[in-house]
Amino acid sequence: MVDIQTLLRALTDGQVEFILVGGAAAIAHGSARDTVDLDVVYRRTRENIGRLVTATRALRPYLRGAPAGLPFQWDDRTVEAGLNFTLTTLAGDLDLLGEITGGGGYEDLLPHTIELSVFGAPLRCLDLEKLIQVKRAAGRPKDLEAVAELSALLEERDRGP
Repeated sequence: MVDIQTLLRALTDGQVEFILVGGAAAIAHGSARDTVDLDVVYRRTRENIGRLVTATRALRPYLRGAPAGLPFQWDDRTVEAGLNFTLTTLAGDLDLLGEITGGGGYEDLLPHTIELSVFGAPLRCLDLEKLIQVKRAAGRPKDLEAVAELSALLEERDRGP
């Protein structure tokens, strides 16, 4: 079970620059679907990577699906050398993404975000139109199912009160 509040608090308290994407972003837009992890796209600057590593270290991130005991060092160098990390933490599964299919990286996505207050903390979230686009581009059955619901939410929003 993912503790979204704990994960988001770690990132926002650590002043990590990130964009909420995936199932949690869909929920923020009104989706009734549940999510099993937290997906964020993080800014890949040296300073932000340092904040990211520091903010998540206490959650003991480890590569999801990797065998126990596999040497894994969670540090700036690891993140700089990689791009997308699917991790398990003490607060649940966390996907730290340097870029996403159909959307690109942090700078590419930033113009397509809205600011929300989640658990009392401000954060950036993909806007509904871009979220639909990246879900469609991902093409997985669960993403395509989500597109139908998100499209209905978009239509409802555009119709207004």
